[in-house]
Amino acid sequence: MHKPTREEILLELMSHSDYVPMKIKEIAGMFQIEQSERAELEAVLKKLIKLGKIEVTNRGKYLLRQKSDIVVGKFISHKKGFGFVEVEDWEDDIFIPASFTKDAFHGDEVAVKLLSDSRGKRQEGEIVDIIKRGRTEIVGLFKKTKEYGFVIPDDKKFTKDIFIGKGGTMGAMNNHKVVVEVESWGDEYKNPEGKVTEIIGHISDPSTDILAIVRSMEIPHHFPDEIMAYVEKVSDTISDDELEDRLDLRDWTTVTIDGEDAKDLDDAITISRTSEGYTLGVHIADVTQYVQEDSPLDKEALLRGTSVYLVDRVIPMLPRKLSNGICSLNANEDRLALSCIMKIDHNGHVDNYQIKKTIINVDERMTYTDVNAIIENLDEATIEKYRDLVPMFHLMKDLSSCLRNKRMKRGSIDFDFPESKIKLNEQGEPIEIKAYERNSATKLIEDFMLMANETVAEHFFWQELPFVYRSHEEPDPERIKMLAQFIYNFGYHIKGKEDVHPKEIQKLLADVEGTKEEAIISRLALRSMKQARYTTTCDGHYGLATKHYCHFTSPIRRYPDLQIHRIIKESIEGRLNEGRIEHYNGILTHVAMHSSGAERRAEQAERETIKLKKAEYMTKHIGETFEGVISGVTQWGLYVELANTIEGLIHVTALDDDYYHFDELKHMYIGERRGNMYALGDAVKIVVLGANVQERTIDFAISKEEEL
Repeated sequence: MHKPTREEILLELMSHSDYVPMKIKEIAGMFQIEQSERAELEAVLKKLIKLGKIEVTNRGKYLLRQKSDIVVGKFISHKKGFGFVEVEDWEDDIFIPASFTKDAFHGDEVAVKLLSDSRGKRQEGEIVDIIKRGRTEIVGLFKKTKEYGFVIPDDKKFTKDIFIGKGGTMGAMNNHKVVVEVESWGDEYKNPEGKVTEIIGHISDPSTDILAIVRSMEIPHHFPDEIMAYVEKVSDTISDDELEDRLDLRDWTTVTIDGEDAKDLDDAITISRTSEGYTLGVHIADVTQYVQEDSPLDKEALLRGTSVYLVDRVIPMLPRKLSNGICSLNANEDRLALSCIMKIDHNGHVDNYQIKKTIINVDERMTYTDVNAIIENLDEATIEKYRDLVPMFHLMKDLSSCLRNKRMKRGSIDFDFPESKIKLNEQGEPIEIKAYERNSATKLIEDFMLMANETVAEHFFWQELPFVYRSHEEPDPERIKMLAQFIYNFGYHIKGKEDVHPKEIQKLLADVEGTKEEAIISRLALRSMKQARYTTTCDGHYGLATKHYCHFTSPIRRYPDLQIHRIIKESIEGRLNEGRIEHYNGILTHVAMHSSGAERRAEQAERETIKLKKAEYMTKHIGETFEGVISGVTQWGLYVELANTIEGLIHVTALDDDYYHFDELKHMYIGERRGNMYALGDAVKIVVLGANVQERTIDFAISKEEEL
């Protein structure tokens, strides 16, 4: 039997013939909703408004929307003039023809009238109102004329240049990257107008390109003076008072294992063998001791949501005095921690655990490289250097293998794509790009963090306390169907139609491993997944095949971890009374949603800076020949990925030795006269035709050697 959702219950109420428009207080009273749950009710009402189902009067009363053909969503523009509107909880976007975009810009919240005579499958619409501008600042390239200036937006989704009057240039010169405050958005006949508010730098200056991306995505990158003044008052040492009620683990042999460049060390490990298996201690920096709730520092951390890791810099969530200092689990220093200490049997099952406030002292700051040299390469020099710790690392390897096997048996999916490692010179220019793959040391730390995250999440789920979980929903059935159709052409299949168990995706990845189609099928499998996000409900994690999951292990660089640390400490200390529970119920929905958005923004910034530096790197290699693999076959050409992770496009017009037919089903191009074939996964030699740093694109052509 279908259980009605909260949205359906509210719509049924408002559809009733006896319903009189009510305020939120009256609706809450009718359903006996407590004050602590009012924020949740408000969120549902806002969602129904966005979906175009209901509206609210000037007096704050809710009723069914009279015009059901009007919906509200976010406008996504295309450089060719048309666009799409994303509506929350709608599976498909609404197509907006170029003549119906009104004066909407990319990211605007708009009202759309649905067109009943839409041709084809996709719903079409016409923008009838701009509800809220997506942004008021635009980053772009300044160009100067005798009388005025104009700015070409970096984001090509903004299809019009911005006019800058004489008095609004701020002294900007040709080819300066600038920030523009838009004062008038113009119309179909007139360009937007604005004034320059910040000169980022000349495009030839080091770091200007990265800073332009940071500013265009509105990522806060400077801490306000009041934050720095607040941080200066934080002590660099631990007082005796702070040691009260803490489990003293300073005599436990403890290590951190991180990358060579890492300075914000927020997790440490202890391990020992027992007759039943292992005792694993995952010790996480107690950041909440120094970031007090609702302090200026806490508000700034929430605003940022996460640290952002770019090619040439880290934009930290917390000032470096904290993230690299008293919060960082630096070796041979007493540090406050929250510890998850688990008794794990030989099958990887957690028999018992405790979550405690602790004090630790790290014995050695290890790197992934050195630990891998010990446990995999058996490097004699490294083994001798860390002789006393070597048995501990081999014990870690044993437990890691045990935990990973257990996770794989239940169906956990491991997408193991090599990351790009980009080395820059002092001028910020890329001088080396290569694939950086996880090794055994990175994997064992990953296994231990996953185990701690699961254990903490399950503990608080059964406590029925307000919490922030990391949720990963089941994939959309339509996307899985498309994936199944695609892989069928290569002789693979997945069981299930609507409810595909993660084991099936895991098996598919194992089946394609080592084949020429591995890269494209793995990517398509990843794209068929939904994005993980932060939620206040424990909805499970499909990719990890677990019912309970959260982010507990990185409070220096992720706000959700910091947020749940407060709840954990208050729970340990017995301070989670009714008032505090009501407080958390009121704020966690916003924390979860904002943190998910900040994470997406950080990921996009990282991708864009990598694409930019790859394009810049290839400008020095135009005319050179490389070997690569065809990673994508589309109607506009072939994508080729090189061994160093750089990907470029061979446009269909560059296949000029024959007339080629695109076979969509077989994912290949076939030459009409000579019969040459270029298929997904084929190894090819290419020559670099060009690279556009501003567009972040790279163009290849088939090498003449290949054509012979």
